[in-house]
Parts: sequence; structure tokens; C-alpha cells
Amino acid sequence: MRISDGVEWAVHVCGILAAVPGGRGVPGARLAEFHELPPAYLAKHLQALSRAGIVTAGRGAKGGYRLARAPSQISLLDIVLAIEGAQPAFRCTEIRQRGPCPTPPSACRTACPIARAFHDAEIAWRAALAGVTVAEMNRLAIAEAFDEQRIERFQGWLSEAMQ
Repeated sequence: MRISDGVEWAVHVCGILAAVPGGRGVPGARLAEFHELPPAYLAKHLQALSRAGIVTAGRGAKGGYRLARAPSQISLLDIVLAIEGAQPAFRCTEIRQRGPCPTPPSACRTACPIARAFHDAEIAWRAALAGVTVAEMNRLAIAEAFDEQRIERFQGWLSEAMQ
């Protein structure tokens, strides 16, 4: 299964916003800058997150993006669905009914074993993502990749970004 880069960036952005104190906002351009992304590219994904109720956007000097819910209430599945949509990853086109030995439509009353396998795998994948929150991702990221110096640099960047 291929997930777009947009999902990865959206998860990272939600992780940054989860660290913002007091419900303050961070401008989209600063969020794009953090990961060296074109602002227009990230803006498209921020709009999708906003439509899904994951982030809110404020205008003006105190504006910017903030999480719409607590990080513990936003799952990775929420983010995937916001960016990729709810369509299944596998879409059966009934190719078994084509070619030199086609299966007759009367034998295709249920999904084929291939479609069932992909469906079952996607159900399991979605359940796994639904069980992981932005709060959990941040906890793991801090434990695995943030020493005191990196925490201080991040907090300094975040303070500057919110001004």
C-alpha cells in the first residue's frame, strides 16, 4: 500500500501543533519552513486537515494553525482519511471477466479471493492506524530522537514561529 508524502507531512505537522502551548497558532508558512516544504504544497494538506476538523486556522497577528482536538483524540487514521480520502486502497475492476478465459458474470456474485484478501488487509491496517494517536507519536518521537539540545532548539523555533 502506498501512502502519499502528504500523509507523512500532515502527521509531522500535527505533531508540531500538538506541542504548541495554550492553543496558540503557527502560521502555515512556518510549518512548511520547518520541514523545508513549499508553502503552497503544505497549504493544500492543511486545508484538507481543516476540512476534516483536525486543525483550525485563525487569521491575523495571533492567527495560524492549531489542532482542533486534543492530540490524544486524533488518530493516524483520521489524518490518512483527511489527506487520502475514504476510498479503499484496492479497487477491484473485475479483470477476471476479461481475457481468453473470462469468468462468467454469473460466477462473480461475490468478491474474488484477491479482492477479499485486500479488503481484509485494509480493515486490519485501518484498525491499527485508528489505535495510534498524535499524542502517542509525539511521545515515541521524543523518547527516540530528542535529546535535551534538540528539545531546546525545537522549543526555540516554536516560540519564534508563534510570534
